[in-house]
Amino acid sequence: MSIFIIAEIGINHNGDIEIAKKLIDVAKDAGADAVKFQKRTIDLVYSKEFLDSPRESPWGHTQRAQKEGLEFGLKEYQEIDRYCKEKGIEWFASAWDIESLRFLRQFNLRYNKVASAMIVYEEFLKEVASEGKYTFISTGMSKVEDIDKAVEIFRSAGCPFELMHCVSTYPMDDEDANLRRIITLRERYKCNVGYSGHEVGLAVSYAAAALGITSLERHITLDRAMYGSDQAASVEPAGFRMLVGAIRKIEKAMGTGEINMHPKEVPIAKKLRSHIPFEAHE
Repeated sequence: MSIFIIAEIGINHNGDIEIAKKLIDVAKDAGADAVKFQKRTIDLVYSKEFLDSPRESPWGHTQRAQKEGLEFGLKEYQEIDRYCKEKGIEWFASAWDIESLRFLRQFNLRYNKVASAMIVYEEFLKEVASEGKYTFISTGMSKVEDIDKAVEIFRSAGCPFELMHCVSTYPMDDEDANLRRIITLRERYKCNVGYSGHEVGLAVSYAAAALGITSLERHITLDRAMYGSDQAASVEPAGFRMLVGAIRKIEKAMGTGEINMHPKEVPIAKKLRSHIPFEAHE
């Protein structure tokens, strides 16, 4: 099974639909399977006190101005839906509240995503699982009990899912990756396991691919120097093309694990062993 590669646009579009389209183009051109966004109902996700607090941004002087400046509404998502269909690439979004989850239903998307922050919200998990869509569940900031409960909810609902190993630091230090947790999750829950990475660079993602992940999610950006909290943990277009190409090579290189002489080795063996008595290498 090929690794399902997700280009996480998230909020790296900075509230600009044209930047979003350029990022969709980057994902499609690189060979990604899907792009992903984030959807929030601002007044449900954040408190009034927080939204009224000061923050300087291109959109104003409060947290509310910044959050609303980054948030796409119906018009933008209709355009994203149209554009992705035109380009022939899947899209979906991680909802950060139940209202946003219900908002996304109108687009009949094939996939759901549970962000690491949402894995402890049982009512939300049940609402996601009730849709029956294949769901990627990130496990950052989670204790084993949190993951146990999420898996139980999705299995009880008969909703297909896979877990995604994730460390929720932005950017993540390579030494914090703990990639062996991919194996632990797969063995404990007997399910597919992907990797959602926030590191700088590509090496950790390559290693995750070699550990048998079934999905890979990385944030993408047009320029890591752009405004935004996720930009530093994102991959620029040239790097993302390199990432996808290398992942596809790694998939092919992993093979079956069978111990046998490869057919292409047979004539080489005959040539290089020609000086050895035949009975010695029958």
